[in-house]
Amino acid sequence: MSGALTGARSELGRLLARQRIARGVHINVAGQDANTLLHDGHAWRGFARSTALAGVRRAVRADARLLVHASCAFVLGRPRADPLRSIVATILECEQLALSGPVPACVVRLGYLYGPASADLRAYRTAFRLGRPYWAGARGAFQHHLHQDDAVRALLAAARARNAGRRLYATDGHPVPFARLMDEFARRVGRARPLHVPRIAAPVMRLIVREAHMQQTALALPARAPGPRVPGWKPVYADYRAGLDQVIAAWKAAARRRGESA
Repeated sequence: MSGALTGARSELGRLLARQRIARGVHINVAGQDANTLLHDGHAWRGFARSTALAGVRRAVRADARLLVHASCAFVLGRPRADPLRSIVATILECEQLALSGPVPACVVRLGYLYGPASADLRAYRTAFRLGRPYWAGARGAFQHHLHQDDAVRALLAAARARNAGRRLYATDGHPVPFARLMDEFARRVGRARPLHVPRIAAPVMRLIVREAHMQQTALALPARAPGPRVPGWKPVYADYRAGLDQVIAAWKAAARRRGESA
C-alpha cells in the first residue's frame, strides 16, 4: 500500500507526484486548480457540486491509512452572495465528507496558490507585457496566499496520524490584497505601472471576468494568519515578494535550459 493522489493531473498534483508520499497516505488535491486568484474565475466553471463531491468520494474509498484533503483558506471569508457563497458551501461539504469517511482524514486549508507551475500566472505575464489592464479588486481586501512549493510541503507535513480529524491551515502568514501581489509581479516582468480596470467598468468586464472572481478579490479575510497551522511546517516563502522572485528565477532557469529568452 503506497502513497497515492487524487487530482494528480492538476498543477499541484503534478508537483506532488515528484515527491515521496508516505506509504498508506492518500492526498486529495482535486479542485485545487481553482484555488487561486489568477484564473479570473473561469476555473470555477468545472467546480460543480456533484463533480466535487464525486472526487472526494473516490478519495475516501482509497486503500489508505490516512487521507489528507486539500481545501481552501478563503472559506473563512464567509461570502454572502452567490455564486461564491454556493462555491464555499460545496467546499465545506467536501471537507465534512472527507472527515466523516471510513478513512481517518485531516483537512488542510491552503491559501490562494501561485508559483512557477501556474499556467494562469504565465498568462498574466503575457498580458502585462502587452500592456493590458487587469481586474485588481478592492485595495483594502487582504487575502491569504501560498507558494505552490510551500503547499506541497504543507500537505506532506500534514500526513501524520495524529492530525486525523483536524482542520489545519497553510498560508504564507502575511496577507496582502490581490492588487498588491499582482502589481509586484507586473513590475518583475517589465510593467512598471500596471493598469487596473476601473471598478465602474464592472458590468462590461463581466463578459471577460466571472462574477466569482470579482467577489473573491473583494472578499476580505482575517488580517492574522489563520490557525491552527500544519504542525511542523512553516512557509519558505513567507514574504510574497520572495515567492515572486523565486517564480521569475525558476522561469529564467527553465528558459536557459531550453535555450530561450525568459
